[in-house]
Amino acid sequence: MLLVIDAGNSNLTLGVFGGTELLAQWRLLTDRDKSAEQYGLEIRELFERDSIEVKSIDSIAIASVIPQLDEAFVQTALNDFGVKPLFIDHTTKTGLKLLYDTPSELGADRIVDAAAALAKYGAPCIVVDFGTATTFNAVNAAHEYLGGVIAPGLKISAEALFSRTAKLPRVEIKRPEKVIATSTSGAMKSGLYHGYAGLVDGILEKMIAEMGSRPRVIATGGLAPVIAGACKYIEKIDETLTLDGLRLIYERNNPQITQI
Repeated sequence: MLLVIDAGNSNLTLGVFGGTELLAQWRLLTDRDKSAEQYGLEIRELFERDSIEVKSIDSIAIASVIPQLDEAFVQTALNDFGVKPLFIDHTTKTGLKLLYDTPSELGADRIVDAAAALAKYGAPCIVVDFGTATTFNAVNAAHEYLGGVIAPGLKISAEALFSRTAKLPRVEIKRPEKVIATSTSGAMKSGLYHGYAGLVDGILEKMIAEMGSRPRVIATGGLAPVIAGACKYIEKIDETLTLDGLRLIYERNNPQITQI
């Protein structure tokens, strides 16, 4: 069985695969100050809650954008599971040719998303990952990772609005009943929701034109279900895309596993 960890700036998303089946998934808050022992305890508690044996894990794959936590993840993998983890980076075999100017700058999550979208949906494709930042990642028909866009995430945008205004209240980020609001909170909801959908559509429109083809556009990330429905170019929400990508990349890099 395979444990996969997507270590993002705000959340750690974990999944356990038995073969190709995702048996369990969990989300934890990212805490840069936690030790390997603390993370190990939390993960063991999740396993116990879902009746999964820790000793059943024989492989671990990690996509991390938090370098200061990588050593803690290594120690957790070794101490709690007795497994040396595979960290995904620009040197890992993914099935993609990376055309980034400096591939080492490319976040592991962006690589994993692109590889997963290629494997699951074909190319050309664009993945929009709604996380702490919203990333747009483009793959052409030749299986080349062309690059993409990084924009402030929806929650970052909302927090900036709340923190820099004296009278505006915090509001829930969800689709408002109408665009033209008749209250301050309604106006904020409309601005956040429709404004962000406009940002996403505007970027996608320009990316599609630049690619010169009609790619499939897939959304993932914690906020994908909130905003993707308002975006005209997004055709599919895949909430487990990153976890699936970690599994697929692990299989590609482990010669003992038959390729799927």
